Amino acid sequence: MSTIFVGVDVGSLTAEAVAVRDGEVVGPGPPGGGGGGGGGGRAGAAPPRPVRPDPVDSARDVLDKMLARGGFARAAIRRTVATGYGRERLAEAGLAADHLSEISCHGYGVFCLDPAVRTIVDIGGQDAKAIRIDDRGELQQFAMNDKCAAGTGHFLEHMGRTLGVPLPELGPLALSSRRPLEVSNRCTIFAETEVVSALQQGRSPAEVCAGICRALAERVSALVRKVHPVPAVTMTGGVAKNLAVRRELERRLGLRLTDLDLDPQIVGAYGAAMAAARQGGAR
Repeated sequence: MSTIFVGVDVGSLTAEAVAVRDGEVVGPGPPGGGGGGGGGGRAGAAPPRPVRPDPVDSARDVLDKMLARGGFARAAIRRTVATGYGRERLAEAGLAADHLSEISCHGYGVFCLDPAVRTIVDIGGQDAKAIRIDDRGELQQFAMNDKCAAGTGHFLEHMGRTLGVPLPELGPLALSSRRPLEVSNRCTIFAETEVVSALQQGRSPAEVCAGICRALAERVSALVRKVHPVPAVTMTGGVAKNLAVRRELERRLGLRLTDLDLDPQIVGAYGAAMAAARQGGAR
């Protein structure tokens, strides 16, 4: 059996783990397996799980889930690389041999999936990043928004709670509206006040959802322009699953986003696994 390499990503809201063998996510997954499209449903990819207060506990959760789904022993893992907010703690706890930044792992993960991509838009729970890579998958330039939640997944999650709309339903509901609400406030708290006022004035939840998705895309597109995006361009992170945000971002940037053959929410963990394989001499 070929050697297995693992990447674990403990972010601000969710944690993921991915195992790769010979450059591919270990699979196929069990019939009807969860975790989304692409590698998310494969045996060697643990679906995103909400983080626990201690990143070490979060990592153990997703690693145990990955091992159970993959059907291989921990002894089969040659090397593990950690990424995300809790990456340094994982290395200190002996759960990873090395740790790399989310920017590096998303960049290298995308490069391994599609070497033609040069620009990555990563919208996570607490920050958004625009990343430029070269023809070797190495970082060229990046811009990051980590000061305000209005351009992140947390913004959508918070607004979804205000509207009483589950996060996966925000995008489809937004796409059903032809008259999006204009959300002018850049602060999440003030934007929430604006949303509540609009609902009280008779605007529909669909119109409000469309306005929220447009507002997020507006903030992120400004971030992307800072790195002078070069095609092909793709999205990673959980917000990439929101089709309304994707379409609005395409409209504002004047281009089509490239789809990846992997659940966008596990690309960071996949990139960490591929980095582990590269460090281990497998690629």
